[in-house]
Parts: sequence; structure tokens; C-alpha cells
Amino acid sequence: MRAITTFGYVGLLRPAPGTWGSAVALGLGLLIDRYLGAPALALCFVAVTMTGFWACARQLADRPTEDPSEIVIDEVAGQWLALLFPALAFYFGPGKDGFLPWPAWVGAFVLFRLFDIWKPGAVGRADRRHDPAGVMLDDLWAGLFAGICVIVAGVVWHLVVF
Repeated sequence: MRAITTFGYVGLLRPAPGTWGSAVALGLGLLIDRYLGAPALALCFVAVTMTGFWACARQLADRPTEDPSEIVIDEVAGQWLALLFPALAFYFGPGKDGFLPWPAWVGAFVLFRLFDIWKPGAVGRADRRHDPAGVMLDDLWAGLFAGICVIVAGVVWHLVVF
């Protein structure tokens, strides 16, 4: 179970295991998007999210109010959600060349980490649940906010530049 919740023991890296988990998720997500496409990334996101809810509930069954920093499967799910927004936009948009441009994935990473650490609004409410579902939900909210912000930033950039 620990191998799942730490995403192959990435969560044991120090310092900042959440950032390590997000960075590994970003790299893996970019590879999935590049070689298998955005729909495959969407399927992987759903699979890791479902697995994360299950594994966190099992791992934290005897300590349900904890959110150990070594659990990073929630960062993987949240980071992939943030990355899905630009990945799907480029997949379905014009000029699909298979490469997600760097501003999109850098923005998804930075904004996800910002929302995950800052915990505004729904992110903070989910974190304050202090239960296994809250472990996953706060990162999913952070990923949702980050993904929306990446798309908004891209639209604003293209309206101003072009």
C-alpha cells in the first residue's frame, strides 16, 4: 500500500516530498501526453485518482485524521488534472504537433504547487476535512484551479500578443 500512496516511494524524497511528487508526475504526464496523447493522460488521471482514494483510505484506516507528507499520490492526481487542461486544449485545437509548449506545462506545475501550498477557498476546505478523502480532494481542487488558470493565461496571452 505504501508503494502506491508514495507513488513508487517518491514521497520519501526530502525535502519537500509534495514538490518531488508533483515534479515526477509532471515528467511522467508529459511523456504520456507526448507518446500516447491527451486521452491517455485523461485515462491515467482517472485511474490514479480512483487508486488514490482507495489507497489513502486503506493506508490511513488506523489514523484517519492524518495527512502524512510522504503520501504523494494526491499530488500526482492534482498535477495530472492541471496538466490535462492545456493537454486537451492542444489535442483538440489547431496545429496538433504532439508537443505541449513549455509555458503550458510550466504554468500547470507552478500554479498547481501555488494552490496546493496556499490552499485558497475549496482547496483549504478540503484540506480541513482531516480524513482520507480530504487528502485527495485538496489536491484535486488545486489541480482544477491551476488548470483553469493556465487556460485563462493562455487566452489572455494570445489576445494581447496576436
